[in-house]
Amino acid sequence: MSTIHPMQTGNALKTNKKIIKKKNNPLKSSKVIDYLDPKFLSRFTNDQGKILPRRITGANAFQQRELARAIKYSRHLALIPFVAQDTA
Repeated sequence: MSTIHPMQTGNALKTNKKIIKKKNNPLKSSKVIDYLDPKFLSRFTNDQGKILPRRITGANAFQQRELARAIKYSRHLALIPFVAQDTA
């Protein structure tokens, strides 16, 4: 058994593990992602216009690919901007 230094408390033997909280899927079980809805697609982009990753959005792999395709298609149709607008 390991000894505890006199200045340490008893809980110093615990390991530091990060708790991973599962994200709720914002798309539920939806199969169709509408590229004509810029308000919905803007939820999956940051303020610079970059597409957010799966670990942040909570979408599954199939839905993330469909989201990326829909965002890119709506960018080409000029429904959402490629980059954020400068405020200067």
